[in-house]
Amino acid sequence: MQKLFIGNKNYSSWSMRPWVLLKQAGIAFEEVKVRFDSFDAGSDFRKTLAGVTPVSKVPVLVDGDLTVWDTLAIAEYVAEQNPGKNLWPKNAKARARARSVCAEMHSGFTGLRGNCPMNIEASLPEVGALIWRDKGAVRSDVARLVDMWTALLNEHGGPMLFGEFTITDAYFAPVCMRLKTYALPVPPAISAYVQRVCALPGVKAWIDDALAENDFRDFEEPFRLKR
Repeated sequence: MQKLFIGNKNYSSWSMRPWVLLKQAGIAFEEVKVRFDSFDAGSDFRKTLAGVTPVSKVPVLVDGDLTVWDTLAIAEYVAEQNPGKNLWPKNAKARARARSVCAEMHSGFTGLRGNCPMNIEASLPEVGALIWRDKGAVRSDVARLVDMWTALLNEHGGPMLFGEFTITDAYFAPVCMRLKTYALPVPPAISAYVQRVCALPGVKAWIDDALAENDFRDFEEPFRLKR
């Protein structure tokens, strides 16, 4: 059985994407959680991953003698290995659009990702209000998300971005977590999409595990001193 190496579920947005993808699609895998202790060269985290991937980061998918790292590469590999799951849209143009928005997330939205780190357990509306007031990059990123998601939901009719669940929804699941944690203002239709994503069985399973983790990592917590 293939193995997926991930970090702490409360914090690791990169790990969340392929885990949710596999879980929601009903693809069997073994979870291997590598606890965040530090990202220094001598940390247990780095040591554990050193023999698995050359970049010593999560997530990593190990399938027999093949190792695939980086969320987008993992998503593409999983889609190729499971063509019947329709993890990308069937229509060629929609498929190209889906890949484009995933790539945009992969390399962009640095204002939102940098200022609002994923923290599923936390509720930080007051922090979110200050970030919204002071960080123009966050407001710009959220505006782009609203435009993107609105257009896709209108074009494909929902309930997910391309109608049925695809890699795209798994890819944006951590963004939904950020919008909730920091209570960033979005229109009702976008808030409803966030709620639908959170209700997906694969996403709910990740959230439940994150809430049960009870593993406060101070270096992942720029806004709190304790849980």
